[in-house]
Amino acid sequence: MISVIVPLFNKEQFIQRTLDSILAQTFTEFEVLVVDDGSTDGGSAIVETSRDPRIRLIRQANAGPGAARNRGIREARGETLAFLDADDVWLPEYLARGVALLERHCVSAVSGGYTEFPRNYVPREVWKKRGLKEGIQPVGPQLDAAALVSMLAFMSPCSTIVRTESARRWGGFYEADKCRYAEDAAFWLKVLLNEPVYFHFDPLSEFHREGSQLSANFRSVRPLEPFLTDPGILKEECPPELGRVLDGFLAIRASRTATVRGLWGDWRSAADLMAKFSTPGVWNWPYSFTGRLAANPLSGWFAQRGRIFLEPLLKSPAALDDRPQTKWNFPKV
Repeated sequence: MISVIVPLFNKEQFIQRTLDSILAQTFTEFEVLVVDDGSTDGGSAIVETSRDPRIRLIRQANAGPGAARNRGIREARGETLAFLDADDVWLPEYLARGVALLERHCVSAVSGGYTEFPRNYVPREVWKKRGLKEGIQPVGPQLDAAALVSMLAFMSPCSTIVRTESARRWGGFYEADKCRYAEDAAFWLKVLLNEPVYFHFDPLSEFHREGSQLSANFRSVRPLEPFLTDPGILKEECPPELGRVLDGFLAIRASRTATVRGLWGDWRSAADLMAKFSTPGVWNWPYSFTGRLAANPLSGWFAQRGRIFLEPLLKSPAALDDRPQTKWNFPKV
């Protein structure tokens, strides 16, 4: 059986569509755990009206998307976990395809393609250009760190199913301080570093941006990723032979975040990131040059004149992390 976990926070107008897409799955051996994370609208009431015995509503005080998904992981009775945000949709074959690949290839997780709405855009070719291929993703000592960045960027909760034992082994999602940005990244990275993962590009998930407040990559200074705030959460679980690959991954992601912070004039934060994750001989790595430019007291002047040039560059198909980010309405203060 699969346990489908739906974190719910103020998505009254979308939750019925999401539940309908789950109940329309051709694979029917599942339970649905809707974790209401302190909603203030009528979304939970809609869930309660469902007469399908497979749907269970769990309520908790607002703690963020990571905590909501982790509550579902603790309550899950299935051998496999699937996650779907309360305004996203699966096509009917999503669970059946994922389970078949999971069993056929004896992997710990299966991550698939998706369609972005409202653009109705399938980024299949973008991921192929970044070097991703359908099949088991090999992560070994000789792997280019940039390839690991792309693998992680491809994985999203709503398009990935994972064995329950793996999710519990690697601690689930990051939930400290009600984290609402990249709370899934450290979890998926632990899985990639330690267990086999299968990728496919069939767009069986629909990510709906139109009804969500997305964490913006470029429109403002984004929060620091948890694995940059505390890299120990990754290093403690990284196999020794993959330490070089992980250090490279952290250097690339730190350089990218430093670049974005520099675009908004926060050169001190950029300088801290570049110093903390400095790795010798990486001038040719993505964002290394722009990260160093951002870590300069003149970055405020540079940002005013360079944002027009760099922002389209960072948004281009060559950017290493343009996946749909966590969609979570921030509580009103």
